[in-house]
Amino acid sequence: MASDTITITPLTRNIGAEIGNIDLTKPISAEVEEQLKAAIAEHQVIFFRDQQITHEQHMAVGQIFGDLIVHPGAKGIDGYEKIVAIHADKDSKYIAGDNWHSDLSCNELPPMGTMLYIHTLPDVGGDTLFSSMYAAYDALSPAMQQYLEGLQAEHDANHVYHAIYGDYGTAYPCNVHPVVRTHPVTGKKAIFVNASYTTRILGVSKNESDGILAMLYELAKDPNFQVRFSWQPHSIAIWDNRCTQHCAIPYDDSLEDRYMLRTTLEGDVPFYTTRDEHQIKSSLVQ
Repeated sequence: MASDTITITPLTRNIGAEIGNIDLTKPISAEVEEQLKAAIAEHQVIFFRDQQITHEQHMAVGQIFGDLIVHPGAKGIDGYEKIVAIHADKDSKYIAGDNWHSDLSCNELPPMGTMLYIHTLPDVGGDTLFSSMYAAYDALSPAMQQYLEGLQAEHDANHVYHAIYGDYGTAYPCNVHPVVRTHPVTGKKAIFVNASYTTRILGVSKNESDGILAMLYELAKDPNFQVRFSWQPHSIAIWDNRCTQHCAIPYDDSLEDRYMLRTTLEGDVPFYTTRDEHQIKSSLVQ
């Protein structure tokens, strides 16, 4: 069994930590599972190095954080419907994830998180940026925070997957969520719109919606809110989609391949409450 004490090395002030003294190919104790859950709650995205895991181990690690779900827009690999391959080479029409987004925010229950394991990667480039939507919210003025907290936005996957697959007769998820959501574990507030899936803010004019969304999308690009992860063979990243966005750094896929495996963790209905309301609900649950 793996050690019962992991190391946690924060990578920036706002987001990201690297986890050490752990072997994910071995059984993980309940104590370490709790440490990993606490680490992702605090740091939003956690990274592992040199973890040459099997498909079964990949799924087992993911299930520490929640149940795995089938991706609605991508087919699983043979024998493992909940593991999706992300592959780019010289024949690829696009590079997955090369714009800022939160995975599947279009779902009625947007994923709690995502686990990504890299197998093959380019010698140069192909890093991934992660941005804290806690920090983005905290950077707003109190007046803007108050205004946004009453708004709802539409998240639509149809334009995303129709552009990829050309299957215009297929209906993909489209749902409405709060622009600011309360994290169900930490009680913190986070911006919850992204350039990939969010199409409009309800209850305001198109011009107002476009302007507000453009401003919020730019927040993810602020380097003060980000951590950059340089992949190495058999690296793993696990992130909380409820409070982060991420973006793949472009590279020359005509020269080098990139092959990754992803699992998606079941989420919950986004909601907004004040901090006091969250504390009251938490005390009632306890």
